[in-house]
Amino acid sequence: MLELKELHDQLPAMSQASFDRVYRESFGDTQPFERFEPTAIASASIGQVHVAYLHDGTKVAVKLRREGIEQQVKADIRIISFFNRLFQPLFSTYTKNSIDAVISEFAKMILQEVSFRNELQNLQEFSVVYAESGVRFPTPYEELSSESALVMSFEEGFRFDDKANILKHNIDFKPMINKLVKFYTDQMLVKGYFHADPHPGNLLVSKTGELILLDFGMVKRVPNDTRVAIIELIKAANEQDYELYISANKRLGTIAYEAPTAELAEFTARMFAIFNNDNLSSESMQQLAFEVLESTKDLPFKLPSDAIYILRVSAIIEGLGTTYIENFNGIKDILPILQSNIPRALGTKESLVEQLMELVKDTPFVLQDFKHAMQKIAQSDVSVVLSNDQLHWISKEVRGYVRPLLHGVVLMVSGFFVVLVSHDLMELALVLFGLGVVRILYKS
Repeated sequence: MLELKELHDQLPAMSQASFDRVYRESFGDTQPFERFEPTAIASASIGQVHVAYLHDGTKVAVKLRREGIEQQVKADIRIISFFNRLFQPLFSTYTKNSIDAVISEFAKMILQEVSFRNELQNLQEFSVVYAESGVRFPTPYEELSSESALVMSFEEGFRFDDKANILKHNIDFKPMINKLVKFYTDQMLVKGYFHADPHPGNLLVSKTGELILLDFGMVKRVPNDTRVAIIELIKAANEQDYELYISANKRLGTIAYEAPTAELAEFTARMFAIFNNDNLSSESMQQLAFEVLESTKDLPFKLPSDAIYILRVSAIIEGLGTTYIENFNGIKDILPILQSNIPRALGTKESLVEQLMELVKDTPFVLQDFKHAMQKIAQSDVSVVLSNDQLHWISKEVRGYVRPLLHGVVLMVSGFFVVLVSHDLMELALVLFGLGVVRILYKS
């Protein structure tokens, strides 16, 4: 675990020469700090953090971007993309799509993360959107920040996974966990704007038990359709509603449109049985889940880009929860929070009167849409909108139907040509013709 912690924020710092160039690029010849600590307190792949003091004595954190990191990241993306193309023939269609989605999302996010101006904007927006969350964020100093430097208030606290210090200071971890789960439920499923990198190095706990969130380079928006599908997934998991769970997965894009419902229902039942067993330790639960997943590896699962960071964050939160609660179950903790926020999550009004008022206000638009639709039907101008998954399935089905027909026709035509060339080859021609007929009749 210590080695993993060091991967988050204890990579080797920049060389002195590189640091000098980055500092000069960021601040020029100005002297914005009364004192600047030359030794970095944290160093990661994109940048490193120093302690500094403004001229009024305010302690700040100064995040400096590594020299040449943008070019290095772009080169890494090209290398990953090259090997992806090289090995793609070895994978199934669904695996290819999942890998493509992961690489595409990684490339998009990492390029945003190396821009400290982008992180500054994320931090500013986050501070406004979640001002009432009860979670603390650093205060940025926009006038001192740039593409390669981000200056913000220095926040002190223990890492979220520093269980020893948190217990030593008599910080009650249950409210802390509850607040974290509530906060991320609000981010991902209610407001659809979330911090996508809540690893323990970015999540601190103050001596008073206040949560502090750092590092806003990875911030994602969740499309409304995705949020609704995830809400249905959580509801289905809690109620063990297999059909809703499968349909929500299809809407989310994690299960292919043509996936066999019966086999998926069996898989879902086995997964529900594991995650609803309160007597299992988290390690046993993971082991059993992996065994079930291994047994169903041929099912058409996919990993859509919208789900990548949601799944990642969910796994991190689950891991943080198990630091303090052995059999922590995020789904069960999320559900009551979600149920009380479903109207907000779905963008509807909470009271019946408010909902009726909304319906009344929307009635003219609904009637207008209905009239427009009827006119299109009367004019035979009706179109059907299909999802990408449905189009992929239709394309696959058409290819599966047409390909054997083409093969059969080619074989039959070949038989005719053989006869035209020589009547002595009649037997060969009959064989070819027969194979063509068989290929057409037995397409599978």
